Amino acid sequence: MLTTESVSHLFNEFNDKKVIIIGDVMVDSYIWGKVNRISPEAPVPVVEVSKREDRLGGAANVGLNIKALGAEPYLCSVIGNDKKGDDYLNLMINQKLPTTGIIKSNKRLTTTKFRVIGNNTQMLRVDEEIKSSLDEEDHLKLLEIITQIINNEGIDVIIFQDYDKGVIDKELISKVVELAISVNIPVVVDPKKNNFLDYKNVNLFKPNLKEIKEGLNIDINLNNKLEIEEAVAILQQKLSAKIILNTLSEKGVFVRWEKEDLNYESTTLGAHYRNITDVSGAGDTVISVASLCLACQTEVVEMAAISNLAGGLVCEEVGVVPIDKSKLQSEVINLLTR
Repeated sequence: MLTTESVSHLFNEFNDKKVIIIGDVMVDSYIWGKVNRISPEAPVPVVEVSKREDRLGGAANVGLNIKALGAEPYLCSVIGNDKKGDDYLNLMINQKLPTTGIIKSNKRLTTTKFRVIGNNTQMLRVDEEIKSSLDEEDHLKLLEIITQIINNEGIDVIIFQDYDKGVIDKELISKVVELAISVNIPVVVDPKKNNFLDYKNVNLFKPNLKEIKEGLNIDINLNNKLEIEEAVAILQQKLSAKIILNTLSEKGVFVRWEKEDLNYESTTLGAHYRNITDVSGAGDTVISVASLCLACQTEVVEMAAISNLAGGLVCEEVGVVPIDKSKLQSEVINLLTR
């Protein structure tokens, strides 16, 4: 049971943790403005630009969330040897994030998502990217850097943050998980479709309902708890994952976990009412909070409840933004303690 004291202790524990985030990093490029008219050229709104801004995105947003929660993130990824790659590295430096795990490649583009925001509403997104798998040279460089960081930095948890942009593949997953198991580091996964069933023997696997449907090629009714539980049980058996944390959008989260006696327990935690502005980045926040809770050996239901609350909080902000630690701690104390 969570208490004010246990929550404070947990959030203080976050400060001692070191986290590797492996995955597809990107630049989130925003164009902000006002909309006062429709274009005479086509039935589309005209956005009068007032501000431009670049932010760290994709797996890098998980890094920002980990840092905002007080822990130390090590991002491991491959970007392009291009202007946006330089912009990306400068953004990391500005955020005081270590860049040692980032490889620049002449064979890649730096993934960039251009978002047009008019009157605080997202009007359009344009993606610039290469989604093919890494070639052997870049793959080996990435694996070597990941191995060095695991061996040298006292890592407490490893996150795979997958966006199907080519950085992660089956071989990388297998080798990193094998290494993590050998040194007793928990592995947490935020999956996408391409590698969905390749994450074997991980500690925590966090799909949303759409990803489960696509990954298992089945249909699930969001309002049918039995169907959700059956699908998660099938997935858990295929992956041999200790915990499945299934996010259900406005319905909250469903979590199923393996107990010491090899039986399983599960529960659904409803979402808290929020003034939803933008769901971008909510999954990044959920996986960040869940990973640190796991590293701190938090009880599964408490981990799921805190992560669920965190994902809702960031939906109140426009754009992809990291969690506010003090605000989350206050919300956890106010809503989850007795």
